[in-house]
Amino acid sequence: MSDHATSPQTKIGIFPYIIAGMSFIPLIGVLFGIIAIIWGLILLKRGGKRLIIIGLLGIALTVTLYGSLYYFGFVQRGGVYDDLRKDLAQNNLNSLVQTVEFYKTQNGSYPDSLKTLESAAPQGSFVFITDPTDVTSQPPCEFYYQTVGTDKYYLRGVGADGQPFTDDDIVPQIASAAGSKIGLLTEHQ
Repeated sequence: MSDHATSPQTKIGIFPYIIAGMSFIPLIGVLFGIIAIIWGLILLKRGGKRLIIIGLLGIALTVTLYGSLYYFGFVQRGGVYDDLRKDLAQNNLNSLVQTVEFYKTQNGSYPDSLKTLESAAPQGSFVFITDPTDVTSQPPCEFYYQTVGTDKYYLRGVGADGQPFTDDDIVPQIASAAGSKIGLLTEHQ
């Protein structure tokens, strides 16, 4: 027998450590972390504990990073993310007005709800009816929409207080030409 076969411990080598190090790549590193942990368990008697620890630390980095992004983007109030959510709501509302008006052109009346509008949209089109400024509701609430008679409607984001027609509401900013037949009402009547 050779000395190599009788040796109780042989070194793991560098390749498993490269795989374990790749676990620090955000998101896809989780796969490499799992591989490193399994490899470490298989080679536990030859120093696999280090592989397990490196793999766990890489996975923990991804969990921490994406958990922080989720918290700051969807839970935390105040700061730059609120401004970004308001900008997104404004863009979605502006686009939604066009979709509502197109629906009326196609069907002769305004939709009775935003869900109706969403279900009537052509396949593959994007109709955003949820309010991105609402980070507390699960599922997220829809923009405020109410028809007034047969030829007018309200459409707005309700803001942080969740109440329509208050100071923090976000209303669509549509430049309407004189004589325009857009039924959007921006002021409560």
